[in-house]
Amino acid sequence: MTDSAIAAQAIDDSRVVPLRRQYLQIKQRFPDTILLFRLGDFYETFDEDAELAARLLDLVLTGRDMGKGYRVPMAGLPHHAAEGYIARLVAAGHKVAVCEQVGEVQKGRGLVDRDVTRVVTPGTVTDASMLESRRNTYIAAVVIDGSRAGIAYSDVSTGEFRVCQLQPGPNDGVESAVARELLRLGAAEVVLPQTTIDANPGWLPEGTSRSSVEDWRITTQRSTETLERQFRVDSLDGFGLTGMPLATRAAGAIVAYLQDTQRSSLDQIRSLAVYSTDGFMSLDAQTRRNLELTESGRGERRHSLIAVLDQTLTPMGARMLRTWIGQPLLDLAAIGERQDAVEHLLDEPLMRSRMRNALKPVADLERLANRAVMKTIHPRELASLRASLAAFPDVAAAASSHPDAHRLRSVLDACGQVQDLLDGAIVDEPPATLGKGGVIRPGFAPELDGHEARAREARDWIAGLERTERERSGIRSLKVGYNKVFGYYLEVTTVALAQAERERAGASLPDDYIPKQSLSSATRYFTPELKEYETIVLNAQETLASIEADVYRRVVAQVAGAADALLAAADAIARLDVLASLAEVAALRGYVRPQVDDSCRIDIVDGRHPTLEALLAAGEYVPNDATLDCGDAQVTILTGPNMAGKSSWLRQVALLVLMAQIGSFVPAARARIGLVDRIFTRIGAQDDIATGQSTFMVEMLETASILNNATPRSLVVLDEIGRGTSTYDGLAIARAIVEHLHNAPNLGCRTLFATHYHELTELESVLPRVRACRMDVLEDGDQVVFLRRVVPGAADRSYGIHVAQLAGIPRAIVRRAQDILADLEAGAGQPERSGALRRSAMSRPAPELPDQPMQLTLFAPPHPALEELRSLDIESLSPLEAITRLFELRKLAIDS
Repeated sequence: MTDSAIAAQAIDDSRVVPLRRQYLQIKQRFPDTILLFRLGDFYETFDEDAELAARLLDLVLTGRDMGKGYRVPMAGLPHHAAEGYIARLVAAGHKVAVCEQVGEVQKGRGLVDRDVTRVVTPGTVTDASMLESRRNTYIAAVVIDGSRAGIAYSDVSTGEFRVCQLQPGPNDGVESAVARELLRLGAAEVVLPQTTIDANPGWLPEGTSRSSVEDWRITTQRSTETLERQFRVDSLDGFGLTGMPLATRAAGAIVAYLQDTQRSSLDQIRSLAVYSTDGFMSLDAQTRRNLELTESGRGERRHSLIAVLDQTLTPMGARMLRTWIGQPLLDLAAIGERQDAVEHLLDEPLMRSRMRNALKPVADLERLANRAVMKTIHPRELASLRASLAAFPDVAAAASSHPDAHRLRSVLDACGQVQDLLDGAIVDEPPATLGKGGVIRPGFAPELDGHEARAREARDWIAGLERTERERSGIRSLKVGYNKVFGYYLEVTTVALAQAERERAGASLPDDYIPKQSLSSATRYFTPELKEYETIVLNAQETLASIEADVYRRVVAQVAGAADALLAAADAIARLDVLASLAEVAALRGYVRPQVDDSCRIDIVDGRHPTLEALLAAGEYVPNDATLDCGDAQVTILTGPNMAGKSSWLRQVALLVLMAQIGSFVPAARARIGLVDRIFTRIGAQDDIATGQSTFMVEMLETASILNNATPRSLVVLDEIGRGTSTYDGLAIARAIVEHLHNAPNLGCRTLFATHYHELTELESVLPRVRACRMDVLEDGDQVVFLRRVVPGAADRSYGIHVAQLAGIPRAIVRRAQDILADLEAGAGQPERSGALRRSAMSRPAPELPDQPMQLTLFAPPHPALEELRSLDIESLSPLEAITRLFELRKLAIDS
């Protein structure tokens, strides 16, 4: 029975105790979450939640009686360690509702009021312990209507909030475009209309947590009202949302969902920005995976492009660099501006070093500022913010010759008041939390100082009370004591009192002594003055904590009021950090500034793969050239053995293009990059078990997407197309794809095509914009050395047996394979390796003549090109096939 069924049955069950009924009523409001139910010092989970929590968190699964004959599963965790457990549940993709005790015990039934105070989901975490400092945690919302879509995303911890409206071209499906953008964001959670959830969309990136909002809550009208209330405006026109109903609905879905889950104000969501995907290079899942931009094929960051380029020193800078890598620019001016800044920092190593040293103390300004806005910032975090602000003058001084120095200084100077505030308000080394004093610096808050002075005076007065009262009463054995029941008291023994009366001729104790407690051998007294000081001392801690909390809240509110200035400074610092990081990498690794222009040419001299070069010892990586030109060398067909470096070279060219368009310098002796609008890659073989698609089917689907979406400005990288099927089929498909890329009037895109089909290199002599290259190999008897150099020409062998030998295949198998290969190459064994396999379309035999007597003639025999022309079935040829046959006929005419 499900939890909802249990709840429906049990709430009305008279046997159920009130606690169980309270739990079920709350659980019904949050059915898709793991509910942590506060009971004293523990958070308890029940029913299916308990079984799930016990399994994921290694908790002991027990049970609890909730009525006569009614026992339910239970698993608990200590409240002081809850954040760590919540983080593990959220990391596993679950949502967690935290239910706290919010009231006193209810009279007559002994039940404490409880309610959910927050809901933590994968996309809404704000606690520092659950966040990765060097990457954003985004929650996104998507609304699709026909061929258009609206996307909104937000990082709740930084306050970033952006929206766009997509309307892809005719060959690009809207769901594919949405999936690419969600992949770029790496959204931890995606909010969808309930109807979309019910349709079970298959286009969401794998592993994405999905949540829903009711469709009626995100109509254009209601979304507009939601956003206007959030931003306290009368119109959204100032945000650029005019004429963008789907973007408005997506943004409204984000805010509505956050209001449901955060259970508090969303003051950190202060504004939104509209962006367009048209200004950036769009990268699909295959390209991101194949180029290993943020993680390697094994899921490791250390072998990715970002691991090479990331020398940032601040969390904001690290997050911005990740954004840049995921969004290469399409604007030449913007690319040039970034390159100019990197070059300036590269040419000024002393300035760069000083700037990077100045950046080291800067903490996560974005998240600290927004934690102040959310009123969740701790004293030590304020101290960290203060230390960051204190570094601003050094940063500005180090960047004084930077092209953007004036704007940088003005942005940083705007935060000076916040630093002055924190310098005066917070002690040098505050405690981690409020409640025990010692946070506010003496002299900042007169009311706090005054109370501390009075408390100190009261403690000093009580400390000297015993001596004072002995002198005043004349009783030397008088003592000042304290216990939790009676507080402070003056204790006089019966014997001492009788002796004093005898010595003073019947004189009694001072008039203001008031009996408090009688013992068998003594009496305890208090005085009005002692009671007054006692009240001050006993309430000092609580009063001081209350006053300090009030003062602290005022300080936090003032910091929150300067959030816009702090966020502007954070953005400026992040940009400076990224540029300095790119310059540092360029200096350390010998990168050069690429020429990025509007041409259709890619010309790389001595290019190097940035990731592989970083893994090898200095000088070990073999550099290679690459040339592509839509009007001359449009398609490069690369042949050569496995393990010789074909795939590395393909990725190298694509990575250098991407690096150039994020504004980075590139690993090469010289590079010219004609602007690329999209990079498409089809590298590697894998099947898709979940959808039942074979390796070849996956390959064909990805290739079809490339052919349907590439433009003349695209860069297409294809590796081993056609290997997933038979040799004839694979060769035919591979050749047809090359011909299409070359001949299609709407393509003509720059293409790198690696293959083991050596027959394809014959296209160099048929199609004018095809060039053949090969991986160079040195043969010495039976030994083969892969030189890893790309040279002109075609390879005639794949050296597969040599690779097998290197891999450790048993020697008997290697020798047998060599014998079989020799037979095949001699034409024996299988016809598949005979001359038919190696013939091109132009070398097939001429049609047979009818059986009739031969007619001798004085003239020369007909030209072979004419014979081919006569045999063409013109009506059955497609336009692209006709173009290819014309190229072939011209080649035959010239050669004959």
